[in-house]
Amino acid sequence: MDRGKIVAVITGAISVLLALAYLLLVQILDFRGEMIPAPVSNLPQQVEFANLLVSTGFNFF
Repeated sequence: MDRGKIVAVITGAISVLLALAYLLLVQILDFRGEMIPAPVSNLPQQVEFANLLVSTGFNFF
């Protein structure tokens, strides 16, 4: 086998291994269950604080 074929076989094997590792990672992450968004119970307090800062002339930038 010449050098080009060896490089092609090694590259193909690495590609297949990376693809299998990716599929395994996706399966593990998917197995964790449904993604639940973070609670937004503190949102009204944060909005009030932001409105207070804006009304007092606080410059964000």
